[in-house]
Amino acid sequence: MKVLVSDNLAEVGISMFQNEEGIEVDVKTGLPAEELKKIIGDYDALVIRSATKVTEDLLEAAHRLKVVGRAGIGLDNVDIAAATKHGVVVMNTPGGNVITTAEHAIAMMLSLSRNIPMGTSSLKSGRWDKKMLQGREIYNKTLGVIGFGKIGSIVADRARGLKMQVIVHDPNVTSEKIEKAGFESVAIEELYQRSDYISVHVPKMKTTQNLLNKEAFAQMKDGVMIINCARGGIVNEDDLFAAIDSGKVAGAALDVFETEPPGECRLFELDRLICTPHLGASTAEAQTNVAVQVADQIIQYLKNGTILNAVNVPSVTGELLNRLGPFLSLAEKMGSLQAQLAKGPVKEVKIDFAGDFGDLDLSPVSTALLKGLLEHVVKDDVNWINAGVLAKERGITVTESTSPEADHFVNLITATVFSDETATVSGTIYGKSDPRIVKINNFGLELIPEGHLALIYNSDKPGAIGSIGTTLGKHGVNIARMSVGQDEDGENNIIFMKTDTSIPAKVIEELCGLPMVKTVTPLEF
Repeated sequence: MKVLVSDNLAEVGISMFQNEEGIEVDVKTGLPAEELKKIIGDYDALVIRSATKVTEDLLEAAHRLKVVGRAGIGLDNVDIAAATKHGVVVMNTPGGNVITTAEHAIAMMLSLSRNIPMGTSSLKSGRWDKKMLQGREIYNKTLGVIGFGKIGSIVADRARGLKMQVIVHDPNVTSEKIEKAGFESVAIEELYQRSDYISVHVPKMKTTQNLLNKEAFAQMKDGVMIINCARGGIVNEDDLFAAIDSGKVAGAALDVFETEPPGECRLFELDRLICTPHLGASTAEAQTNVAVQVADQIIQYLKNGTILNAVNVPSVTGELLNRLGPFLSLAEKMGSLQAQLAKGPVKEVKIDFAGDFGDLDLSPVSTALLKGLLEHVVKDDVNWINAGVLAKERGITVTESTSPEADHFVNLITATVFSDETATVSGTIYGKSDPRIVKINNFGLELIPEGHLALIYNSDKPGAIGSIGTTLGKHGVNIARMSVGQDEDGENNIIFMKTDTSIPAKVIEELCGLPMVKTVTPLEF
């Protein structure tokens, strides 16, 4: 079996492949896409970091490829849906670089506070700018941590050791869990108002894109400092430039950018910006950790069929996977829907399997639902192996039950999620493999969970649906499919609408202003 390493990998990982009987490894880094495409058909496994793009086009040429292993967490450079379609397992190595990234955020905060990069530059240029480079202490200052996952929680702990006052905002983690760790849980508005420093530790998703923008900066203290070692695009770079230029933000430390490499960037004109080229995970220890993990995972899979840290395949036999496949897809989409419907942090999940599931082991289906639910919170960190563990870490109680009857269906999966509100979603399989959502709370409907959708609650009165269609048409948003369900009391409708493109925020606001429309929730699958 042949393994191709197409990005830089620590030597210890390469040695593991070289020393494994029955495995041949080639190291060919920096290949242009066309060159990689020419040779990929010779390999059973591909080891990457962030440089190699695993596209549909590349996978079409990868006739032998069984597994892609990412030495790191982020999988933005992998078309996971295409890999799944081609039967290629995609693995990453979560946890291998969390300490390194957290330490980098602390280092950036200290360097920014004490003007270390500017001091180094001026001194090497022959100047002695001691008075110009007066810094500030971090002792007893307030650090606002946005995101209390693995990295954010470590940053909070390290800052506490530096005698900072730490406040935390994470809408997906209960305040009880944050307070049990010894920190104060606050709303995002309060974090903006109280923080002397703000450090970002959330994944880049639709809900976090441009999270720190003009409106957010306006709510912050004068002289606040911003640290982002998470993902580019979470901090709006144009709005950050304006905030630093005006003096509202005293300085920023960025390890990540909207485009990488960023090329020409207006922020680089500012003295009060310090930056590094995405070095958060770049330590010898972290690179050793992820190299060892990815090599071990690929060896285990190629030689024993063992799947570890896969993001698109559960750890089951091939035969069971074929039988479970449709239910896994359905459950993952149900979890994704529940995540987008949830109000506040999820506290409990109840999963009921009703009807005839034969002798199937349904635990992977529960895992699929949790994976879909958590991907909207932790994104790259969650996979088929750790979804249950991550749920437990976040204080989410998970219970399962079975019942023999499924109303009008052969089998039915129902998931009830308890957050600030309670939501129930039921789904089934049509035919042999087509997932359908058939009930949301008290509304019966038939929904194909794919693409750009909008969930609309409205009064069941003449003209309601027409006004919605007219508003969307006015803004050039085409309705591709519509499913309407009626509440059991007959007074309200629930509309699921698939559109060719996502509905802009301003259009959603206009829809919400229609007299018979109660709420509009955009959804993405």
